[in-house]
Amino acid sequence: MELNITSRKGKKVGIIGVPLGFGAGQTGSELGVEAMRLSRVRGEFLLGHIQQLGYEVKDYGDVDIVKPQRNSDENENPRFLPEILESCRNMTSAVKNILADNAFPVILGGDHSIAVGTFSGIASHFRKQSKDVGLIWFDAHADINTPETSQSGNVHGMPLAVILGQGNSELVNIEGFSPKLKAEYCAHVGGRDLDAGEQRRVHELGLRDNFFTMSDIDKRGMLACVEDAIRIASQASGGYAVTFDVDMIDPRFAPGSGTLVRGGATYREAHLALEVIAEHGGMRSFEIVEVNPMLDQSNITVELACELILSALGKTIL
Repeated sequence: MELNITSRKGKKVGIIGVPLGFGAGQTGSELGVEAMRLSRVRGEFLLGHIQQLGYEVKDYGDVDIVKPQRNSDENENPRFLPEILESCRNMTSAVKNILADNAFPVILGGDHSIAVGTFSGIASHFRKQSKDVGLIWFDAHADINTPETSQSGNVHGMPLAVILGQGNSELVNIEGFSPKLKAEYCAHVGGRDLDAGEQRRVHELGLRDNFFTMSDIDKRGMLACVEDAIRIASQASGGYAVTFDVDMIDPRFAPGSGTLVRGGATYREAHLALEVIAEHGGMRSFEIVEVNPMLDQSNITVELACELILSALGKTIL
C-alpha cells in the first residue's frame, strides 16, 4: 500500500458534482451528488478517503444546472432540451477547467444524460491536443436511443448516441464538432435491457463486438470482458474515460437507482472491473451516475458508489 501511495504523490483529483435529474423519468438522482459527498464510509467522507490514497484533492463544487420552470409537453422529445443544452454547456466548461488544472476529474451524477456534457468537455480538451479519447460505458441499458426511437423522450436514454454523433443536432454539436467519440474506441459493459431501436443501432454502427452484455459476462467472465473493453478504448491516442451507471449492478447490491433490471453484475464483479481498469492505467476521468437516495435501502447504494470510486482510483485490498 505504501508503494501505491508514493506513486500517487503529486497527482491531483478534481471532484465535480452534476446534480441534474430531469433527464430521467424518475426524480431523485440529482440528490445522489450530495449523498455521495456526505456519506461516511468507515467513518470517513469520500474526499478524505481519496486523500488517504495519496492524491491531492480539490472539490470544485457543483456545475450550475438550469432547472426547468415548466412541465414538459407530452410531445416534447427530447424532453427539456433547452435546459439540458444549457446545463451541458456548463458541464463542458467545468470539466475542461479541471483538466486544464492537470487534475483527474471524478464526476458525481446525476442521471446519465450528463454524459453528453461531461464527455464533450473531455473530448474537446484532448481534441486541442489532436488526440481522440476512448470510452468505457458501464450500464444495464445501451443509452443509444435517438428521438426517433425513444418512447419516453428522456435524454438519459440517449447520451451514448449523442456523443457518437447520432440524434438531436443541437446536443450532437455541443462544442462545435461531432462525433465526440469514434465508434471503434467505444466499449459498453453490462447491457441486459436494450429495446429494438437500440439493438438495430448497435449493429448499424458496427458495435456488436464492442458491447459486452451480461450474457457475454456469464460466458466469459467479467475479467475477460473488461480486458477487451480496455483494449478497445485504449486504442484512442488520448486514453479513455469511464462512465459507470450503478444500474449495471444487480439490484440486490444496488437498489438505489431508478431503472433497475435484474441479472446484473455482483458487488465483487463491479469492483473487479474498476480495479482492473485502475491497474491498467490510461483512464482520463471517472464518472458515476444514477444513484438515487430516495430509492435506496440503508444507504447501501450510496456507500457502494463511493467504494467504486476508490477502486477506480486504485484502492486495493492489499
